[in-house]
Amino acid sequence: MDSRKLALLCRELADRKKAEDLVVLDVRAISSVTDYFVIASGTSEPHLRAISDEIIETLREEHDLRPRAVDGTIHNAWIVVDYFDVIVHIMRPDVRAHYDMEGLWGDAPRVKSRKRTVRKASPGG
Repeated sequence: MDSRKLALLCRELADRKKAEDLVVLDVRAISSVTDYFVIASGTSEPHLRAISDEIIETLREEHDLRPRAVDGTIHNAWIVVDYFDVIVHIMRPDVRAHYDMEGLWGDAPRVKSRKRTVRKASPGG
């Protein structure tokens, strides 16, 4: 699977678990470390775990892909899942704002997903 397709799949898997502020950055032109960053926010420790588990387990079961490394902990509120050409960052919103990955990699173009996810507001909310 090419790296762009993998990045978009990671985005889709995170979206399945209702990750927030999903962003895919194409860092190929400015990084020798990886091709894409997928950045997602989770609202709580269980939410962070659910997002990372969905990505890791689905890629293993359906595509026979295993991360090169998984770093960070739920207690640190930042989990990094490294698939070599794609690195997934899953963070609580406060941690994400503090480290400002999108600002740090501001020269990287954002990758648009082919299908747009539309969330409907819940009744009464």
